[in-house]
Amino acid sequence: MLELLAIGAGSFTVALSGALMPGPLFTITITESVRRGFRAGPLLMIGHAVLELAVVVAVVLGLGPFLKKPTVMGAIALFGGGFLLLMGLDMVRSAARLSLNLQAETTGTVTGRHPLVLGVLASLSNPYWTLWWATIGLGYLVAAMKVGPLGVGIFFIGHIAADFAWYSLVSLGVTKGARLMGDRSYQWVLRLCGVFLVGFGVWFLWSAKGFLSQVAA
Repeated sequence: MLELLAIGAGSFTVALSGALMPGPLFTITITESVRRGFRAGPLLMIGHAVLELAVVVAVVLGLGPFLKKPTVMGAIALFGGGFLLLMGLDMVRSAARLSLNLQAETTGTVTGRHPLVLGVLASLSNPYWTLWWATIGLGYLVAAMKVGPLGVGIFFIGHIAADFAWYSLVSLGVTKGARLMGDRSYQWVLRLCGVFLVGFGVWFLWSAKGFLSQVAA
């Protein structure tokens, strides 16, 4: 029992340290929370959790070393960089046409990808999310596997609990703040978030060059 508690607490702490670092998912959580309200955070995390469950299953089945290959990291960096670059540019370009309307969640006027889909894409587009799983996550998961299926389950629950706790808190804070925000401020928030996504996209595309150069060498 103490071993399972240690696995759960350790998994929660390690995952929280990663969740606290700003990244594409954090930026998208902010913009979606302003558009859709508090529910955006939990919905994004459900999509994120589905993808992470797939990773856990893949590692348990022995595919962990595959994630470390430069070709895999390079492909993810290219896909992720392109996705974030296009999404960021579109966010900056469309900001002037958008109006802050927290009632959109009930009227169905919110457009764009569903938060569940965005949760998957935002995670998958980040090559350093894959790198985390190929290093820290893989090592911790292997340790949990020694306890058996229950250890793996506790590891996953602790990991996802940290993500849900932090991003729900972020979504709640943004939603409360949005009630004091006018359209002009909202549009500048969108532009700023779009610029951040463009920056992440360029960074990831540059990282792809480094990963793929290892393959060429």
